[in-house]
Amino acid sequence: MTLTYTGGCQCGAIRFRVRGTLTDSSICHCRMCQKAFGAYYAPLVSVRGAELEWTRGERKRFQSSNVVERGFCSDCGTPLTYEAPDGIAIAAGAFDDPSSLPPVIQFGTERKIDFVDHLHELPARVTEDDAEAAPFVLDLVSNQHPDHDTAEWPSGASS
Repeated sequence: MTLTYTGGCQCGAIRFRVRGTLTDSSICHCRMCQKAFGAYYAPLVSVRGAELEWTRGERKRFQSSNVVERGFCSDCGTPLTYEAPDGIAIAAGAFDDPSSLPPVIQFGTERKIDFVDHLHELPARVTEDDAEAAPFVLDLVSNQHPDHDTAEWPSGASS
């Protein structure tokens, strides 16, 4: 049985499908990945050995080094790919079900920010718990593409 994974950017302009087994999920702490994701680290899933198909739209690319390009959605800015001579990795959060691809290794740990190891110790709240301080969260309507393929997006537009 061939596994199939789908995903895309936040606005839905770009969608992809990966067929095959994905086992190389990672977190990269290097400074280029931190900047590319605007985050403390970049969660990535190598699609090496699997079949990657772009099913909607085309990613824009930025040459972040002499050997690496990074793909992203030019409409919403979602980071999508890390493209190197040894293959492509997809941003883990761009998959429709990122929980199915837990990281198995960390790279670039020389630039790892110390507090990352303690994030799980921070107090945690669900969104609704913020309603008193930020009542707008109760009326929030997402414009984000749903976590599954759609024939058209946005609704009623041609794909």
